[in-house]
Amino acid sequence: MNTITFQNQQITPSKVVCVGRNYVEHIHELNNEMPSQMVLFNKPNSSITNTLYYFSPTHRYEGELCFLIENKQITAIGFGLDLTNKEAQEYAKKKGLPWERAKAFDNSAVFSEFIAFSGDLKDISFKLWINGELKQEGNYDLMIYKPATILEEIVSFMSLEDGDIIMSGTPKGVGNYKKGDIFEAKIYENDKAILSCSFKAQ
Repeated sequence: MNTITFQNQQITPSKVVCVGRNYVEHIHELNNEMPSQMVLFNKPNSSITNTLYYFSPTHRYEGELCFLIENKQITAIGFGLDLTNKEAQEYAKKKGLPWERAKAFDNSAVFSEFIAFSGDLKDISFKLWINGELKQEGNYDLMIYKPATILEEIVSFMSLEDGDIIMSGTPKGVGNYKKGDIFEAKIYENDKAILSCSFKAQ
C-alpha cells in the first residue's frame, strides 16, 4: 500500500477524493460547462506517490491544495499534483464514460509531505513554478466550493477514513510537462510560506 508523510510518520490513505471544476478560470480554459453540482471523483491508493513521473505528451499536471482527514475533519494540508491523461479524458467526456482511465492510473496523485494545520483555511494559498516560471496560483477565495462545503458533500454519501486525502481542485494554468522539468510549490498562510516542496519529472 502506498503512503504519504505526515509529521515524520507514514500514513496510508484508503483513497483520494478529488474535486473537479472548482475554479472558474480553469473551467473556462478547458472550455468546460459550469457544474450544476460538485464534481467528485476518486483516485485509489495505487495512484499515490511522492515521485513525479513523465508518462506521455497527452498527460498534464494540475496543482492543488490538499487536505488530510482525521476523525472526519481536516487536520493537515499539503500540495498535490493531479496528473491527467487529457486524451483519455476528452474521449470519456464525449462518450459519457467514467474518468478512471484519465485520472486514476498508477502514480497519478503526487503529494508533498503534509503538515498539521489548525488555523483558518481562508488564509491558505499556493503557487506552483515549473523551471522557475510561475504557472499556477490558487487560494480559498477563488474556490467555487470551499473546504468545509467539500467535506460536507463527500460525507453525505461516502465514508472518509483516517488518512484519506481531499484534492480541492486546480486553478487555471494547467499544461503539459516533460521529463526533467522541475516543479516547485509553496503553500502560504497569509503571506508566510509554511510548506515548500519540489519534484523533478522522472
